Amino acid sequence: MSSISHASLAEAAIGDALFVRHVSAPDHAPEWAAWLEELGFLAGEPVRVMAKGLPGSDPLVVRVGQSTFALRRAEAACVAVTK
Repeated sequence: MSSISHASLAEAAIGDALFVRHVSAPDHAPEWAAWLEELGFLAGEPVRVMAKGLPGSDPLVVRVGQSTFALRRAEAACVAVTK
């Protein structure tokens, strides 16, 4: 993953130890921000990509805190992360 502090979870490499910086949502799905926050994607929470689907790396298996979820790349792109 790039060292840029505002990279998204969709760009993260498998295994990188990251933290949620903030969550945003695309204009076509504004409810995604609240949904991701309800799942535990809150600022400061540890997050890690555990695996990526084939082909195209979709979906991503993501661990946030002690929970594991499958997110589509578009959803993961809503989660800004930092190291």
